[in-house]
Amino acid sequence: RSDLQKHRSEVIVGAQCGYAVLRGAHVYIPGIISTSRFMKAGDLVSVYSDIEGKCKRGAKEFEGVKVFLGNGISEVSRGDIFSSSGPVNGLGIRMTEPVYLSPSFDGVLPRLLFLQNLPSVVVSHVLNPQPGERVLDMCAAPGGKTTHLAALMHDQGEVIAMDKVANKVKKMKQNAELLQLKCIKAFCYDGTKALAAEEREAAQEGPPFLPESFDRVLLDAPCSGMGQRPNMAYPLTLKEVTSYQPLQRKLFTVAVQLLKPGGVLVYSTCTITLSENEEQVAWALKTFPCLQLQPQ
Repeated sequence: RSDLQKHRSEVIVGAQCGYAVLRGAHVYIPGIISTSRFMKAGDLVSVYSDIEGKCKRGAKEFEGVKVFLGNGISEVSRGDIFSSSGPVNGLGIRMTEPVYLSPSFDGVLPRLLFLQNLPSVVVSHVLNPQPGERVLDMCAAPGGKTTHLAALMHDQGEVIAMDKVANKVKKMKQNAELLQLKCIKAFCYDGTKALAAEEREAAQEGPPFLPESFDRVLLDAPCSGMGQRPNMAYPLTLKEVTSYQPLQRKLFTVAVQLLKPGGVLVYSTCTITLSENEEQVAWALKTFPCLQLQPQ
């Protein structure tokens, strides 16, 4: 919304807090870096994000690069936020006029709902897993697609979810438990190493896996993330952006080998670069003659 009137009293928040506000959150005290000199509880304030990280904590004004996030009402005073004995947690600014109308669903029917962007939802339907199948989600954190796949399968079959970051795997397991999905098995493992080089023990559940182990594979690959919206700024360098294509091809190579003949592989990203999307598909079709591109 571009028609919002800005208030004289300003609150500056960090970039991570700013992203959360764009997606429907209120401002919590740990995310506040700076406020106007005389801000008190009940004041109407305008909230900005310091996207370059140059605002000093406790500053009374900030003239650097900042992005307007909307207006709200202060729940606490400046003194409460920055005094040594003040609260370190809790609600700081209640957003009443956010720039993006993205209502928060935090805590709404947590055992029944998992909030995802529309493209993330579509991916699971394109893969179209069936009850009783064995499905692999190669780069699964935080588990939104994993749990959606399990739900589409009516919790019948097996969904193997992998991520190489332990805390993210822990979160996936918590989400699966919260949604009461029993067919999900999550493992902390690097997807590029998920193909077994030799025979496995019969009792081994987790990776690495033998070739042709899965009916369907979802490769929602790590990417440059340029397609995520709403957004304020893009922090990656050109070197970082170009580093994703080789990683995606390593994962793609493993995914193809883990797929059963006649199985379905879905490759997806949340970016808009040709090198991570159309060029990757063209490379895969040329490299793996067994693959056929299916119209959507």
